[in-house]
Amino acid sequence: MNLPARNRLSANKLLNSKWTAAAPVNKEKHFMVTRVIEPATPGAPVTQVELQAVHSQRIETLPWRALQDATVWRQGWV
Repeated sequence: MNLPARNRLSANKLLNSKWTAAAPVNKEKHFMVTRVIEPATPGAPVTQVELQAVHSQRIETLPWRALQDATVWRQGWV
């Protein structure tokens, strides 16, 4: 069984990282992580990030591990 490729990354290095949507919607192709959302419990692992679309400035919150799915996201601006 072929599994989709995964991007290797760490929650500690996400802030200001750049991403390209594999299937752009509404001309939103390039995104930047503008915020790593700290968990409510101190010492708990980070689970969410905010991505901002470069074209529209729209902000989207998603689990940071979703960025590991190479069928949806590509690291860098491609």
